[in-house]
Amino acid sequence: MTSKRSGLLPDLSPWRSSADFRLLWVQGLIAYFGSFMAMIALPLQIKDLTGSPLAVGAMGAVELIPLIVFGLYGGALADSADRRKLIVNTELGLAVLATILLVNAMLPDPMLWPLYVVAAGVSAMAGLQRPALDSLMARIVPHDQLTAAAALNNLRWQFGGIAGPAAAGIVVAWSGHATAYGITLVTFAASALMCLRLAPAPAAEGAEKPSLRGIVEGARYAWSRPVLLGTYAIDLVAMFFAFPVAIFPFLADDLDAEWAMGLMYTALAVGSLLLSVMSGWTSRVRRHGLFVVFGAGVWGLAMAAAGFFDNIWLVLLALAVAGAGDTLSGLGRMTIWNQTIPEELRGRLAGIEVLSYSVGPQLGQVRSGAMAGWTGTRAAIWSGGLMCVAGVVLLTAALPKLVRYDSETDEDALRRRAQQEATLAKAEAEAETEAEAEADAPAGPRPQVPGQG
Repeated sequence: MTSKRSGLLPDLSPWRSSADFRLLWVQGLIAYFGSFMAMIALPLQIKDLTGSPLAVGAMGAVELIPLIVFGLYGGALADSADRRKLIVNTELGLAVLATILLVNAMLPDPMLWPLYVVAAGVSAMAGLQRPALDSLMARIVPHDQLTAAAALNNLRWQFGGIAGPAAAGIVVAWSGHATAYGITLVTFAASALMCLRLAPAPAAEGAEKPSLRGIVEGARYAWSRPVLLGTYAIDLVAMFFAFPVAIFPFLADDLDAEWAMGLMYTALAVGSLLLSVMSGWTSRVRRHGLFVVFGAGVWGLAMAAAGFFDNIWLVLLALAVAGAGDTLSGLGRMTIWNQTIPEELRGRLAGIEVLSYSVGPQLGQVRSGAMAGWTGTRAAIWSGGLMCVAGVVLLTAALPKLVRYDSETDEDALRRRAQQEATLAKAEAEAETEAEAEADAPAGPRPQVPGQG
């Protein structure tokens, strides 16, 4: 019985083997808490100022262009600059943006336009930062521990995703938007200080400066790999059709359950948390493409159910199932990306990955907000879920190599494993040479004892 339970519990190998992974895990937990606090407070403030679901959904449109531009540029930058410095500077930038939200919320009559400006700025900072963070994982975590690392990172996200929205709902209701933004500011400042303790992560020797040619080179590589294309396309479809979180406040109103609005956001994280807590078995799986496909299908079906049910508790249950499905799909995507992409392209491909899992949600907010104004909130949610399922089925049929992906036989995965092992062997050889040189170095002059010639 004990062995079966331990096989379900999260695999802690990355935590034990990498000090930088431990530091990033704790830093990310703090940053996610603050990010989720702002993610709830910002649309709530727009709703309070306008009362319009379209105005809330427009936040996704404002974030879209900065995310595309800075995501691609951030990927190229991550291949040519010290990733630690890039992470620290963007955390400081996020702290400045949180300060703007705080000051605006403290005005007697808060203005609407700064909320959209900050939303665009946050999107730009995220586009610059995420490629550096994502590409760093493949460097600091051993190849055979990448799925476990992805599961632990999801676990971190869920802790923030549960505590942040729940706390945000309480804080905004009892203390106002300014307090929520103040907490966000503190978390970003603390996160930046922690990132300073990371080991330097300089670019590879001979790395080129960021350029359009380099970005195009990364895009060509992704286009030539059907497995990678499948991970990007399925996530884009799933998020575009079935990411209605911006209209959750209106869903709560429709169900006469305004008190449950924060719980709707939390339910997604709870489902994700439950799957991550029982993720030990995922480290033994080799067919990660199946994770991507099955998880995205579950996400769509569960979202359709959330829009169909008129009982708040069934809606929360459906959202929890959706969260679990999204996490399973995410584990598959992150593992495939880190197992197959060569180190010299990791940053640029991470920039493309940022677009694949971020542009979809932004467009999904616009779609759900616009459709809710036309068909009603619940119809916008359940129809999007069904369209998500249909899209996943079509893409699976068009890109069968994704389903057949096997980490033990895929050529790109084997090549990346050999590359990482060679890098590790080189580092160990250099360390051994330095140790031998120190041992063979002649001893310095014997110190003179006073009174002796």
